[in-house]
Amino acid sequence: MLYQEINEADFISAFKSIRPENFSYEGLKSLYGYFEELGEDQNIEFDVIAICCDYTEYENLEEFNRDYGKNFSDVEEIFDLTQVIMIDNEKFIIQNF
Repeated sequence: MLYQEINEADFISAFKSIRPENFSYEGLKSLYGYFEELGEDQNIEFDVIAICCDYTEYENLEEFNRDYGKNFSDVEEIFDLTQVIMIDNEKFIIQNF
């Protein structure tokens, strides 16, 4: 199998051309950083559609609570359930569960 390294700009460009509404620019930068860290220990397949199916960006905890029917008072509570990638103080990405 062949592998190709991609940089942050290529990563963001691929999402913006295929799925421009899935993640914010800041979210894509955070997601790239997350995958880059994972890639230090293993090869990761870059599949825009699969990533869009597996991860969701939330503007805030209230939006997450609505989608999942939860009543969490803090993002930290989500860390026990799934992978959370913080973007800033309110925005975050989760691995869907």
